[in-house]
Amino acid sequence: MISVWESAIINAPAPEVWSLIRDFNGLPRWTPFVAASHIEDSLPADKIGCIRNFVLKDGAKIREQLLGLSDQDLSVTYAIVESPMGVTNYVSTLQLRPVTDSNQCFAEWGAHFDGPSGRDAELAETVGKGVFLTALRALKARFDV
Repeated sequence: MISVWESAIINAPAPEVWSLIRDFNGLPRWTPFVAASHIEDSLPADKIGCIRNFVLKDGAKIREQLLGLSDQDLSVTYAIVESPMGVTNYVSTLQLRPVTDSNQCFAEWGAHFDGPSGRDAELAETVGKGVFLTALRALKARFDV
């Protein structure tokens, strides 16, 4: 099992950042690598079990299922249904926590998954740095204006 985890301090209150990331269909609005996204079967983007189907700017297609969404915990949990990475048993959570001595929040994004034999380091780097950290840095930059 591969585990990855990345984090960032975002210069905005947690509820403000949450209003952007809680939209399970909103990746194109805050990640630099997602070109387009839609929720299958015209379901609401906050319905547990819905599938987001998105296309990366390089043309790769990914489908993910919403497993959990908590406005109280400011967290979203999802699983990959289809991906060109060849991962299985992929479950990921993105969560925000208020930083209580400032008007900021702590964002943490982690995942556990299995990958093809011999590709653990490559997949951990791709998911951790290439996806999570890249997206968190973009989110951070969005609020650093």
